[in-house]
Amino acid sequence: MVWRKPGELLREITLRPGLNIIWSPDPADQIKARQDGDAMGHGGGKSMLCRLIRYCLGEDHFATDEQRNRVALAFPEGLVGAEVMVAGIRWAILRPIGTGRKHFAIREGNLDDIKIDELTANGTTLFLQAIENGILSPDVAALVPGDRPLHAWLIALAWLSRDQDCRFDHVLDWRSPVSDSGSPVRSFSTTRVLDALRALIGAIDPEEHKVRAEISELETEHQSVLQEVAHRKWEAARLRSRLLGELGLQEDQVPPDRLAVEQLRQTAKVQLARTVVIDADTDIADIETLRAADDEAWRRLDAAAKAAAEVEARIPEIERMVSRIKGEMPTTAFAIHSSENPVCPICEVPIDRALAEGCKLSHKLPDPDQLKARRESLENDFKCESLRLEEHRNRLPIVNAELASARQAAKVARNSLRSAEKARDARADAWYQARRRIDDTDRLGELLIVIERTQSSADELFAGIEKKREHVGAHRDAQAEVFGRLSRTFDAIIRVLVGSTARGAVTLDGKGLHLTVDMGGDRSTTAIESLKIVAFDLAVMCVSIEGKAHVPAFLIHDSPREADLGLSIYHQLFEFVHGLEDVGRQPLFQYIITTTTRPPDNLTKKPWLRETLRGAPAEERLMRQDL
Repeated sequence: MVWRKPGELLREITLRPGLNIIWSPDPADQIKARQDGDAMGHGGGKSMLCRLIRYCLGEDHFATDEQRNRVALAFPEGLVGAEVMVAGIRWAILRPIGTGRKHFAIREGNLDDIKIDELTANGTTLFLQAIENGILSPDVAALVPGDRPLHAWLIALAWLSRDQDCRFDHVLDWRSPVSDSGSPVRSFSTTRVLDALRALIGAIDPEEHKVRAEISELETEHQSVLQEVAHRKWEAARLRSRLLGELGLQEDQVPPDRLAVEQLRQTAKVQLARTVVIDADTDIADIETLRAADDEAWRRLDAAAKAAAEVEARIPEIERMVSRIKGEMPTTAFAIHSSENPVCPICEVPIDRALAEGCKLSHKLPDPDQLKARRESLENDFKCESLRLEEHRNRLPIVNAELASARQAAKVARNSLRSAEKARDARADAWYQARRRIDDTDRLGELLIVIERTQSSADELFAGIEKKREHVGAHRDAQAEVFGRLSRTFDAIIRVLVGSTARGAVTLDGKGLHLTVDMGGDRSTTAIESLKIVAFDLAVMCVSIEGKAHVPAFLIHDSPREADLGLSIYHQLFEFVHGLEDVGRQPLFQYIITTTTRPPDNLTKKPWLRETLRGAPAEERLMRQDL
């Protein structure tokens, strides 16, 4: 039942024990439909119906995220519900398809009487527990691999209601990532899916389950060790290639694996010995002596530069001094002459006259002796400064020559030091490279030893896995009757569907589960592969009817027909399931099949045809509108 909102029913589909057909007619099958312009048989909501049933039975999602958003936009308060019989007890399941987050599972409930406003959300946990305890049993649930709570029924549900997106391609392919179902089986390896299937059909016991878990752990460890071996081999190959290039060797000159290590080591040692040879033109014996000589040469250069600069700076100074003295000497001579023929400096009257007539300023007359002494001093200073100027001018070429010599000596000392340091560094680098090659050779040897040991560990793990697989094989032999019964049922179904000359078989070996159909040879077309899977599922349902499997006799097949599967074979599928209804006083199974292809005429009516959906108009789709 689907509600647009609480109290407003959108669609109700009643499913019965036995065959339930959901048909979305293909216009090509109906002349009237073509005349009416019906769009197509797809898009009516067949797959959505199957996923809503799965959703009511406990699966996390009923559609992809994008499609759920569209449904929620169309039906913000939408709900889907189902009444499910579990071990004779009716459960009413109510889950949101809109924006709601409340889920309900009511034991002995009735959807017609439920008032959602009066209910307290309790989730689906109790319902799932009832299925695992009442149908699967705790012992079987413990054998089904999985990590999340109540996973066993969800894994069984994935098998009993295969995704239409999987296209019935492989017997162990149950859920497609495209459907976004949230089923725990999506993360399973093929081995774990097979383990789950075997547990559900009673073909595995706890001891074998334990051994298979050990095998799974060993396989994981073995894969990890193999990855380490591959990485180490890659590292060793790269190191070997680099050493060959640096040592100047060709690949064919060196033996493989660890045999190459000693030859590479000896070649590296020869290169190391060559680094000891010193160039005769380069003295690297005592770098410190050369460094001291360089320091002394540059100290002398600095002193010579200062001396030259001092001489050059003093010459202009002395020249100015001489020029000043020269400028003072005429003035001094005139002063001496004036002192010998004095004139009053004030009134410019001759002294003789002033003496005769008297002058109050006569006591300020210059002293001739003092002036002569001053002149002599200037003459002496002139001679001294002239001599000093000549000395500095004569010394300038000398200090410049000393500066040039000191500069050359400093350059030579610096070049000698740099050459020695360069030679030392080159020698040290060459020694380091040669030493590194020896170390790398040793590391290559150690790496090859690690590879051998790791490969040995991988081989031991593989041997352990094979031994445990043999142990599992013994358990398989003990469980051969389970697959024998299943294979006989599968064979009978194939003969009913295909013809009495066909043969079918179900086998289990170390490589997995195999379904074969022999029709004058093993056939493996796309249609035959899908037919094998449909027949296998029906065989398990028949075994469940007999009470020989741990899953309920319940099955959903969403559009199982491949395009090239013959219509007669497809119709025979409906007739076979229809015939199963006669086993017992009432049908002991529930088989839901959706189809676009027209079912057999005798089954296109109630009670077998439960609903007819169409892609157009929108009112005849499952949700009665475009999303």
